[in-house]
Amino acid sequence: MSEPAILSSVEGAIGYITINRPKKLNALDLATIEAMDDALSGLEADAAVRVIIFTGAGKAFVAGGDIADLNSRQGLPHYVEFAEHIHSLFRRIELCDKPTIGAVNGWALGGGCELMLALDIRIVSEAARIGVPEITLGLFPGAGGTQRLIRQIPLCQAKELMFAGDHVSAEQAVALGLANRVVAADELMPACTALAEKIAHKSPLALKLLKRTLAAGADMPLPSALAHEQAMVSLTLDSADAHEGCSAFLEKREATFNGT
Repeated sequence: MSEPAILSSVEGAIGYITINRPKKLNALDLATIEAMDDALSGLEADAAVRVIIFTGAGKAFVAGGDIADLNSRQGLPHYVEFAEHIHSLFRRIELCDKPTIGAVNGWALGGGCELMLALDIRIVSEAARIGVPEITLGLFPGAGGTQRLIRQIPLCQAKELMFAGDHVSAEQAVALGLANRVVAADELMPACTALAEKIAHKSPLALKLLKRTLAAGADMPLPSALAHEQAMVSLTLDSADAHEGCSAFLEKREATFNGT
């Protein structure tokens, strides 16, 4: 019996999604994308889960799309099916109300880089290599990479990555703004888990509304975005979590948030 392509687990308030095709360097095919979508749905629905960590099994995070699977898709309708699924999944991840962290353990190329771009926070192993090499196959990034890259790093840097098809080191990824920080390989999961636990102790309601404010405001003119921020933060002001946070501060104790 073959191993599942996606492993999903919960430890305390943290959900884990592991891409589990190490022999294929965790390359994404349609079945894997659908399994990841199902895993995400399960963790989103679990009220105990407050943060979700994505990582890869073996030496890769995700080394891209499954080339054999892509090459077998003859005709536009077959490719469109794949594209629609992966775009929908990555957008769902990007807009997930729960904070997401990428534990980027190795190769994050093509679709792997594009998955990383949809995650809120990215911590990369010193062994990680990141890039969008589709141009070397006569393609270009098609899972959101062309649009998320130019919104997250300088345009000239994004164009060089896409035009040349080169990959960058973990340190270069941080310098470009693609990742938050680099850690040693054996410290990756402990670092991600520690950060997830820290975030999980914050108000789930405030985090949800903050994520929604950031996502919506990014596509608005500044005056509209500021008005949106004001409207959204007002939703937290009389919440139980806000009263608990303020009371805990005044009473010099740790707050206990329940998401209401």
